[in-house]
Amino acid sequence: MNVELLLSRLDRVKETPSGSWVARCPAHEDRTPSLSIRETDDGRVLVHCFAGCDVSDVLASIGLSLSDLFPQKVGEHFTPERRPFPASDVLRCIAKEALVVATSGAKLMACEPFGQQERDRLMLAVARIQSALDASGVQNG
Repeated sequence: MNVELLLSRLDRVKETPSGSWVARCPAHEDRTPSLSIRETDDGRVLVHCFAGCDVSDVLASIGLSLSDLFPQKVGEHFTPERRPFPASDVLRCIAKEALVVATSGAKLMACEPFGQQERDRLMLAVARIQSALDASGVQNG
């Protein structure tokens, strides 16, 4: 499969300066693009949802399967890339979620009411930051 087929089935696709794409994830209610897509030099298509959706769920929701992410080459062995997503994509995701964390912290410091919806969004931001770190190959510790 080439990456154009995948991109044609996604909403709000935008190419990034690093030569990859972001789009709304079709596997969950995505208001802003959280799905990162990149095609490698050998034709593999890498897909990662920073909200935590499983890649098979993302693909199933648009009528594709995991095998569709690989080129139709018989007998070749692919070696995994060490850092499959450009640092700029990961940093962009972390920066957006860091704003959510900072806003939540400021609200708590000001002793303003902090409802369940705000708690849920804060926990989602924390999960997305961790997911971005995992996708970039960064080890916590």
